[in-house]
Amino acid sequence: MGKPVPLPVVQIGATALDQTDQTLDMIRGMLSESPAEAEYGLDIGKSIVQFKSGKPGSIKPKATAGRTNEGNRPTFALMDEVHHWVSSNGGPDFYQTIKRNIEKTTKAGSRWVCTTNAYNPNEDSVAQIIHESDMVTQGFWLYDCLEGSISVEDIRDEASVRASLVEAYGDATWADIDGLTRTILYDRTTPDSTYCRFFFNQIAESSDGWMSKSEWDACLDEDDPIMPGDQIAIGFDGSVRGDSTGLVGIRMRDAKLFVLNVWERPEHAPDDWEVDVLAVEAAVNRSFADYRVAWMYADPPYFQEAIGRWSIEHGDDTVFEFWTNKPTRMVQAVERFRTASMVGDLKHNGDSRLSRHVLNAVTREVPQGLLITKDSPRSKRKIDLAVCAVLALEARADAIADGRMNIRRSRVVGF
Repeated sequence: MGKPVPLPVVQIGATALDQTDQTLDMIRGMLSESPAEAEYGLDIGKSIVQFKSGKPGSIKPKATAGRTNEGNRPTFALMDEVHHWVSSNGGPDFYQTIKRNIEKTTKAGSRWVCTTNAYNPNEDSVAQIIHESDMVTQGFWLYDCLEGSISVEDIRDEASVRASLVEAYGDATWADIDGLTRTILYDRTTPDSTYCRFFFNQIAESSDGWMSKSEWDACLDEDDPIMPGDQIAIGFDGSVRGDSTGLVGIRMRDAKLFVLNVWERPEHAPDDWEVDVLAVEAAVNRSFADYRVAWMYADPPYFQEAIGRWSIEHGDDTVFEFWTNKPTRMVQAVERFRTASMVGDLKHNGDSRLSRHVLNAVTREVPQGLLITKDSPRSKRKIDLAVCAVLALEARADAIADGRMNIRRSRVVGF
């Protein structure tokens, strides 16, 4: 139950100030029809609500700039549309800052509320972070959601669509159920996953995602761990500054993926941060020392000289260049990986870094077929380990075709 507080500071947070307009307009509309101005002396402005007397207290919009909000002491914070609060716009940092500020004064009655549509589980948004939090599952935070029960298979059935919309919209009697039903049934320009998320409140992947979380989770195999001495193939994708550099292995006998190493730019690293090339070379040499490497594919940009050394040290019949910017060959490798994951011929050990990169990848159509790429050129959502995994599987396939798994072992026989 609401109660007066000595210094009321209300913040409305969003990824951009324009996104707070709808909530602030709603607040202004409700206050203008109440005794707020006359009885409480409020000045109801377009972008801020405050006391006419100058007494401390306000309702203000805030945008995602976590560091500038550190140390504020809001008594109430509304974080709006948190399914859009992702790492590329600073959303998770902003959320942590607001939540941390609120938690310092919860004894005095401070609270926060988030509003959201169903999140895309490939994006690691604040909505997903909250939904998967132990604070929700243990009942310490209140989570309230109405979801339509329709399945994707029934999304063209009028009765099912209508019934599911009624479920999802609950007592929102102003919703145009008939109009929404017609839109879903006859509009073919919008992906079904969008309807599931924004009309039925169901958690669904974006339509251009390369692989869904459920598909990737189906490849998880936590048994039979990778051991030193196992025969493996390796995929390598290198960078210097902008992207990550990764090294992924795959066991030859069962196509089980695992991360050998990865170098990612830290979140608050200086502008001149670079990958430690010597550490990368040491990791490659350690991989050859710890495992029996049958084949290695390495994307050459930035590391052509290093790849040449690896070829000399470990065999030019083992280390090969694989140019990922050559679409014909890369399309075939991506298709092999996708098919293997769908038919159960691919496994992984659950490494969260590899999973994050695989689920970050989206598809891009080229004349030769489908490639994988980041969701935007400047995106902070990296996919380099996914590229490494594709190269690793391709290396394994070529090693098998070359007979590398048919290793003849000598044995001593006594008579």
